Amino acid sequence: MIFKPTTLLVLIGTISLINQEHVQAFSTIKTTSSFNSAVSKATTTTTTTSTSTPGTSTEVNMNKTSTTGSTTELNMNKKKSKKKSKPSKGFAGALRELQKNAFNYAGSVRPGSQSPQKIVIDESIMKPDYALDTLPKNKPQMLPWIVEVKNKQEIEKMRAAGRVAREVLDCAGRAVAVGVTTDEIDNIVHAESIKRGAYPSPLNYHGFPKSCCTSVNEVICHGIPDDRKLEKGDIVNLDITCYLNGFHGDCSEMFVVGGETDDESKRLLQATYDCWVKAMDIGAIIEDHVVERGFTTVKNFCGHGIGSVFHTNPNIFHYRNSEPNGEMAPGHTFTIEPMICQGTSQVLSWPDNWTATTRDGKRTAQFEHTLLITPDGVEALTGKIETSPIQFWEKESEVHKGLWLGTTPAARKRAALLTSSNSD
Repeated sequence: MIFKPTTLLVLIGTISLINQEHVQAFSTIKTTSSFNSAVSKATTTTTTTSTSTPGTSTEVNMNKTSTTGSTTELNMNKKKSKKKSKPSKGFAGALRELQKNAFNYAGSVRPGSQSPQKIVIDESIMKPDYALDTLPKNKPQMLPWIVEVKNKQEIEKMRAAGRVAREVLDCAGRAVAVGVTTDEIDNIVHAESIKRGAYPSPLNYHGFPKSCCTSVNEVICHGIPDDRKLEKGDIVNLDITCYLNGFHGDCSEMFVVGGETDDESKRLLQATYDCWVKAMDIGAIIEDHVVERGFTTVKNFCGHGIGSVFHTNPNIFHYRNSEPNGEMAPGHTFTIEPMICQGTSQVLSWPDNWTATTRDGKRTAQFEHTLLITPDGVEALTGKIETSPIQFWEKESEVHKGLWLGTTPAARKRAALLTSSNSD
């Protein structure tokens, strides 16, 4: 999941770490969004309630339980009452609705209706410190060059969290199809995370109402899953983060709805993937790669350090800048997640205080891995696995054909084996 500013300055051989004083966390620009907790149940770990939009109350229906994908109402031998009219949204709710309807959206994507927010109540699942009250308690170091070095035990936990995030992302990706809603994808992400003993990290992070981000077409990042149906030719980014045994694994990938899209979107996807791999593999600068191909890189959001804290030092910028730099060292973990646009990289923020789109309504693409620096090179902790699909941009890349799992000898060997077996 993205952090605010987004650009990666990577120098040849080293990754340059930069921070801006006003950027402390992905959530810095999102603290205005607050959603009341509502209870839902995916598998057997959550309980369903009605939910609310920011600022309204939450009404809990204790007569409902659910299993994955279904909800069963228990009437408890009471007479069925007549359907009551929906309660008034109140002045605040009406104002929000008016603002949403009057908003000048840049492209064709519009916000849909959201299903009830979930919380995870399974006591066996470790939850991040913001799960109940929306507020992370651990803050990044004030000095941007102070980066946490993970020890051996912590690295193993990061590997486990990264593996779970990859598995969940692959499950969500398999569901992408014409007519499927992004809310249905979110339900899958929630259920698959719970099934693996993990908490879906975005859920209630500074009030974010869902378990993943689904960003369609011109949506740069932080798209909120809703009842909008995916259409043939759409491109969608699924951003998945899972919190397992005290550590986060964060990754995202693009998917083409219906398997085909227009040529310019294909070119955008290829350029975004190639600049991302170049940055991770040889320390190239993302901005240089995309600008010469006619694209732009978003500067409002950035990659970030990650571990027991969702977003921490370092900030990873995906463009050239003059901020004070640090150098990566073994034991550092962070994300690289460039957001590349067909047109302007200027951002339009929706009234929900989360969704960010391009100002001109043109399309955008993004990829993300959680990476580990080792003495031998870079390892993708959220790298693809045996069951992961190979997309056209991996097959046709001029930078790195096949799967990219890192620069260590072990990672390169594993990537070659998986690519070979996947192409058979």
